[in-house]
This record gives sequence, C-alpha cells and structure tokens, in this order.
Amino acid sequence: MAAHRFNPTILREYDIRGVVGETLFEADAHAVGQSFATVVKSGGGTTLAVGRDGRLSSPEMEAALVAGIASTGIDVVRVGVGPTPMLYFAGNTLEVDGGVMVTGSHNPPDHNGFKIMLAKKPFFGGDIQRLGTIAAAGDYAVGKGRVSEQVVIDDYVARLLKDYDGGRELTVAWDAGNGAAGDALKLLTAKLPGRHILLNETIDGHFPAHHPDPTEEKNLVQLQDVVRREHCDLGIAFDGDADRIGVVDGKARILWGDQFMVLMARDVIRTRPGATIIADVKASQVFFDEVARMGGTPLMWRTGHSLIKSKMAETGAPLAGEMSGHIFYADRYYGYDDALYAAVRILGILANSQESLAEFRDTLPSVINTPELRFAIDESRKFAVIEEVRARLERSGAQVSSIDGVRVKTDKGWWLLRASNTQDVLVARAEARDEAGLDEMKGLISDQLRESGITPPRF
Repeated sequence: MAAHRFNPTILREYDIRGVVGETLFEADAHAVGQSFATVVKSGGGTTLAVGRDGRLSSPEMEAALVAGIASTGIDVVRVGVGPTPMLYFAGNTLEVDGGVMVTGSHNPPDHNGFKIMLAKKPFFGGDIQRLGTIAAAGDYAVGKGRVSEQVVIDDYVARLLKDYDGGRELTVAWDAGNGAAGDALKLLTAKLPGRHILLNETIDGHFPAHHPDPTEEKNLVQLQDVVRREHCDLGIAFDGDADRIGVVDGKARILWGDQFMVLMARDVIRTRPGATIIADVKASQVFFDEVARMGGTPLMWRTGHSLIKSKMAETGAPLAGEMSGHIFYADRYYGYDDALYAAVRILGILANSQESLAEFRDTLPSVINTPELRFAIDESRKFAVIEEVRARLERSGAQVSSIDGVRVKTDKGWWLLRASNTQDVLVARAEARDEAGLDEMKGLISDQLRESGITPPRF
C-alpha cells in the first residue's frame, strides 16, 4: 500500500487539524481513514460511524475519509451533518466500534480536521501520533467495507429532550453561530416549552455573522443585544461543532465556564452528596471553594477535553468542565462534552428555581481575574521554562499545584503558568479579590518569567 506522510503540524494532541489546501488535503482524510480503521480492525472492530460539520470543505473530506475506512474492510455508517456530540451519541448508541467526526470546530472557515473516538472513549495523544506511523509505513489493513447511511439527528434530539425536567417557562435566545448545531437546535427548541429566539441557526461554512467561538466576548455581542431587547431570561451560544457552550444572563452579562458550572454542580450535588466535580486548572478558586461548600468533592485536573474525559471515567465523577466551555455530564448522560445537552440541563435547573440566572450570578463571591493570556515561546523552551519555574517555587516553599504547569496559591489570590499542549505558547492566568492583589499576582508571574530569561507579556 502507498505510504502517506502527514504535515507534522496537523497531528495534534486531541485531534487532527489543519488549513485546507495548505496543510490538510483530501489525501490526508483518506489516510486518516485507512490508518484509524487499521487500528480498529487490529482490535477486532468491524464498524465505524462518521459524521461531518457544515464547513465548505467537509463533504469532500468526509467522502475521502469514508473511502479510506472502507478500503480496509471496516464498514462505515454515515450519520450526516450535525454537531460533534451527535457523532459521540452515535458512537454510544449504534452497533459501532468508534467514530470519526469531520470538523474544524471553532477554527477559521478554511480550517478542518477530525475528532476521533474508539470504543466510546477519546482517541488522543500517542494514539493520534500512531496514525502517522501507520500511514508513513503504508501498513494498512485491506478489504472492502460496506457504506451505509443512518440518520440519527431525531434520536439524538429526543435523547436531549428526555432529561429536560423544567417547570416554569423561560425566554431564551440561542446563537448557533452558523455552525453545526443549527439543525439540531431547531428541532430541540421546537419541542422545549417557553419562548425561543434563534440566531444564525442556518448552517453556513462562511460563518457570515461572526466567528463561532463563545469564549471570545466579541462573538457574544449579537446574543447580548437580543437578550436585552427581548428581555430574555438567558442567552446560549455554541462553538462551530457544538461541543462548547457560552452563557449570558438576563442582564446580558457573560458567565464563564467556571461560573455556570457552579450552578450545574449545585444541582448534581443535591442528588449526589459528596460527588466528585472536576474542573481544569484554569478555573477560578471560587468554583473549587463553592463545590466544597455545597458538599461536593472538587477536583482540579489538567486542561484538555480528552484528559478531562479520561479523568472523569477514572474517578466516576458525574460532572466535569473546562473554562473553555467543554461540559461533561455523566449524571444521566454519557460523559462526553455536549453543549446542547448542557444547555438543556441549565434550562431545567432555572425552570425549577425561583432564582434567575442573573440572581445566581450575583450570589457568587466577587473576584477579579485576567483572561487567559497566551504568548509565543520557542518549542524547545516551552516545557523547560515550566520546569524551571516549578523547581524555584518548590525550593521557596510556595503553595504549588503541579497538575498542569504551576498554579500558585497565596493569601491574596492565585496565578497559573502552563505550557499549551497544542501550540508553541505559554498560558498565564491570575485571580485575586481586588486590583492590588491581582497586580501582585501578575508581578509574581513576570518575576518568574524574567528569571527564566523570558520577557513577560503585557498584562
């Protein structure tokens, strides 16, 4: 079989991703299919599900991927256009051994890629690198797999609705961002009680309204305007493939992942006292303190949706999440990140409470923090700098968590410095009770960077 070499930049930690026509081509999609199907076949698997998002390049990429899979003798079930969680749903409910989603997620329109699951678990890290080894050797399984189609969007939406248990009706604005959530969102809101205002629900790979990333404040401006104008109880936004959620309260204020996760955690802990609730290392200290106060067991873990999913399975945690808006429910659900499902659970919580989302937000302890700060660094120094900082801090007797980079807690607040798993950047964040404390935290980060010969970023 013909060997294939991927551009080394596209085999990422959690997925395969590149710029179409520059680093990613249909030949890569075919080789991804051949390589992954070879892994599946070696483990005794016979069938894979394949889905795709609404990007302009996704039909051709999906066709090449399917052809590559089938050429190994593995059967393919094509589940159509929809969110990445719909592919995960297919992987958990159909008679398949895994799945591949063709998606560029929240990246620019000319990007695309693949998210992979094997036997209902994330496929990442060294497993993805292994695909490159198989392709480079041309060491593929051979056969003639069957290709069939099975529409799952109706079953997927029915499953989302199954766990809606709300009381009072709400007025909700939804922004699909012209991403893959659109069709499922239309079906979902048609059956949810209350008043629903849909924005950018037409799937359009040009993303004409705004970039589909709800962690960027500028991408939520349209949603905020509608929430104000229509007097909504809340607004909900999705990223390009709907595995991440953004939330705006009735006063059009943005709630970040570690804020609305407190609301979710309270609901889970009510029925599961002592439950382990996981958040990534970038989350506010308020989140961990609130979970403990409510009778849960907070667990800080490494950033990365595949890493969080794996830790969740290991600990039996019913809920986990990241600052980036990946929310994972194993409480009554499958344990993968599904923004539409998270939205249904949020609506249920609010519809069964006399407290509005804005009132809930006002009960959270007041802190101030930086956004996630990212600055470029040479690959050869990325992890070395973190090790140098860790060693100095441990010698100084500082209160350090080394789960993912270094997170340092002081009596004024905390600061974080970590190496990105997917880019040649360092990531910093800091939080304190007041501006003076925050300035102190930022100063501590800068001091450590200078000691390692790095010019600190402007905070």
